[in-house]
Amino acid sequence: MRAVTIPTPGDADALVLDEVPTPTPAAGEVLVQVAAAGVNRADLMQRQGFYPPPPGSSAYPGLEVSGTISVLGDDVTGWAIGDQVCALLSGGGYAEQVAVPATHLLPVPAGVSLIDAAALPEVVSTVWSNLFMTANLQVGQTILIHGGSSGIGTMAIQLARAIGARIAVTAGTAGKLEHCRELGAEILINYREQDFVQTLNDATHEHGADVILDNMGAKYLARNVSALAVNGRLVIIGLQGGVKAELDIGTLLRKSAAVIATSLRGRPAAEKAAIVAAVREHVWPLIEAGQVKPVVHRTFPLTQAADAHRELEAGANIGKVLLTT
Repeated sequence: MRAVTIPTPGDADALVLDEVPTPTPAAGEVLVQVAAAGVNRADLMQRQGFYPPPPGSSAYPGLEVSGTISVLGDDVTGWAIGDQVCALLSGGGYAEQVAVPATHLLPVPAGVSLIDAAALPEVVSTVWSNLFMTANLQVGQTILIHGGSSGIGTMAIQLARAIGARIAVTAGTAGKLEHCRELGAEILINYREQDFVQTLNDATHEHGADVILDNMGAKYLARNVSALAVNGRLVIIGLQGGVKAELDIGTLLRKSAAVIATSLRGRPAAEKAAIVAAVREHVWPLIEAGQVKPVVHRTFPLTQAADAHRELEAGANIGKVLLTT
């Protein structure tokens, strides 16, 4: 089969489409004939040599795919050859075929195309696990979502809206903020022109954010802590703004607040399976009812994986970038 490899880490041209062995599904796994794969910032980091796959995982990039089951491994139940699925991966999505634990599969939701379904597994699992399983976002609470127009951001807005939270977002252009408003965001902050702490406090009458979903890390740490409400929860899922910063523990104590950093890729298989099961139970009905949808910015063929990476790096996307086989 063909897969995108990274012989030497580097810029987008480090991605090489090559002929590689077809994986064989182990017991409890299925082989998926890939229709499309999501492109995520974790893939950019892996390409640059900063985010190696977990031990035992495929060396090829790609954390989510959609496609059709072509082979069932031993001891797989509940799935059949020919089922259309999407899947959460630890790697290997930039390929024509990928082996996946059956517990990490989701059916393609009714009303969603097979291609667009590739935009769902990693994003929805990340958002659901962080906002609801970890941060316990509740009806009526205020959430601040950094990077509101990203794949993660557009899904977080929709799921927060679905449970009745008040949504604030940051983005870098008026056009991106308008898209966020259309999805359900109420407090729109242009981070290039406004101080998000002050703007949020003004809009919430100094209450702040009960939950903050942050993709920046060090660069925003101090201001995020300042923006937290009493009993607030800051969940850091990205490091685009660096890895080291000073933390004001005194402010955290006064607010009885929490800072939590999580990643999805390296979690044990059983934890991922629990997240996927929760997503199927809670989010899939919302998608099938039309309340939540994948937001796809652009698709590229697998042969143009480097262009897909450049598109994501340029930062102009609203929603997901996909690769199709």
